[in-house]
Amino acid sequence: MNILITGAAGFLGTLLTQELLKRGQLCGQSIKSLMLADLYAPSRQEITSHPLVKTDVGDLLTRIDTLCSRDYDAVFHFASAVSGECEADFDLGLRSNLDTTRKLLDALRAQQARNVRAPLLFFPSSVAVFGSDPAIPLSDVVRDDTLPTPQSSYGIHKFICEQLIADYTRKGYIDGRAARLMTVSVRPGRPNGAASSFLSGIVREPLSGIASVCPVELSTPVALSSPNNTIAGILRVVEISREDFAGRTALNLPALTVTVGEMLQALKEVAGPEVAALVTVQPDATIKRIVGGWPPRFDCQRTHQLGLKADASYRAVIEQYIEMAEIKRPEGAPRHPS
Repeated sequence: MNILITGAAGFLGTLLTQELLKRGQLCGQSIKSLMLADLYAPSRQEITSHPLVKTDVGDLLTRIDTLCSRDYDAVFHFASAVSGECEADFDLGLRSNLDTTRKLLDALRAQQARNVRAPLLFFPSSVAVFGSDPAIPLSDVVRDDTLPTPQSSYGIHKFICEQLIADYTRKGYIDGRAARLMTVSVRPGRPNGAASSFLSGIVREPLSGIASVCPVELSTPVALSSPNNTIAGILRVVEISREDFAGRTALNLPALTVTVGEMLQALKEVAGPEVAALVTVQPDATIKRIVGGWPPRFDCQRTHQLGLKADASYRAVIEQYIEMAEIKRPEGAPRHPS
């Protein structure tokens, strides 16, 4: 199986690459090659030196023709501009999210015409496709039949791409699988331009002894997923049959609903009060508007029928991050019961 991952140098792209290399197969077929495309080469030497890995560095929109001069069995399209970037730079969002996706879909359509067999495409959509419209208020709980009414450019882009992928799938050009990801927390590394970036920062930075700002009230509820649970959900969606995916509409991956205050309480329980005290609440109107418009509660039967479950607790999520990032706990900090 030949696989392409766009946005491969990003956090989820890197985790997915590591998992695929560890497994050595996808959909029951051995992996022959992994093409990793991004603006920058992956930073991990164990990835770039792997014999199955090839890299393509540069602007994806201008690189698609070259990238797709070879055929792929599966494509994971992670490359995109994030929420805050799309609000700040309208043209950047259109180019990175819509123009690039459309060009990639047409390249895969041309591949299908050459080979008859439709390549599999996974697209990570977002809960940002939901919002409260003045004419159609958002329900308290998002279900499979909840109407997407995005209230940000990023959400609009994701929803448009969902529909394009559904139509290319209907026409038989691709086997498209779109799944709406929850906010992934805790992400390692540095803050990015996403409005949700603080949902990792208020844990990641304090655990490294660095002060962090929370731009929303502690009572704000959010829908989260750990990195490991997110990758597991993505691979499950990719590996099920077309029939089990049940239609062409994007599905919602599992959500752990917590308030920001509960996140900080979990941090206090895991790392101690001194670490949690490094977080200061300083409301930001723009971030509050964007994040406050995202749905925090989900009840989606399609997800449940696939056997996918939310993380057990946010405390478990923090423990996962500590292990992943190999963070040394503060002296005397409590530990999660074994």
